[in-house]
Amino acid sequence: MSGETQSSPGTHRVPDFAHPVEREFARVLDAHGIAWLYEPHTFVLERDAHGRVRAAFTPDFYLPELDVYVECTVMRQDLTNRKRRKAVTVRKRGISVEILYRRDIDRLARRWNLPALLSAVPP
Repeated sequence: MSGETQSSPGTHRVPDFAHPVEREFARVLDAHGIAWLYEPHTFVLERDAHGRVRAAFTPDFYLPELDVYVECTVMRQDLTNRKRRKAVTVRKRGISVEILYRRDIDRLARRWNLPALLSAVPP
């Protein structure tokens, strides 16, 4: 389990986000009163013959009231295959995981007029 940071609107400490998009997405969740946890679980996907972890997946957010994990990625679409495969593997275990790609984050920012989120997406 990775470092867990909880949020309920107005009562959380700010975690060390890996990317500015994650920070801005957390602000959107807070603004809408949606509780979240930052990187609370790491799912082991594969182990070697000695039991060592060979592949794992740690989604960026868990939304406990919705029981869904959210992974935010702004990498180029052609580089997301590995992340997508990991999410599919976790979904096969009955766990709800959604990936927000660069285009999704861009659409969210434009539709809801969220300039800080839009500026967090690299050109």
